[in-house]
Amino acid sequence: MRTSAKTTRRQNIRYRIRAKVAGTAQKPRLSVFRSNKDIYVQLINDDAAVTVAAASSRDKDIAAQSGTKTDKSKLVGQAIARKAKELGIENVVFDRGGNLYHGRVKAVAEGAREGGLVF
Repeated sequence: MRTSAKTTRRQNIRYRIRAKVAGTAQKPRLSVFRSNKDIYVQLINDDAAVTVAAASSRDKDIAAQSGTKTDKSKLVGQAIARKAKELGIENVVFDRGGNLYHGRVKAVAEGAREGGLVF
């Protein structure tokens, strides 16, 4: 089965981003995965290879909200910022996961910034 050119291109972009961006215990990586329906974010400590915190649009409190996918993405950003604050994390490195910084990915970043995260 062949992968599409679009998928291959996005994967190569992801590899280039990951070569430059890495998370630590003090400054974890805020990784964004965008599917057609939902959006998922994780705070990742690459030194220890562990996920520190995660949030998604499938969480019960966010899924119950009405609105567009972009609106829910902003709520996901605020949720991950709230979880990071509880863990004492204020600074993160943003990893857009090969997606353009536009639309839902941008909404996650804006929501996280409103929640108090600094990138």
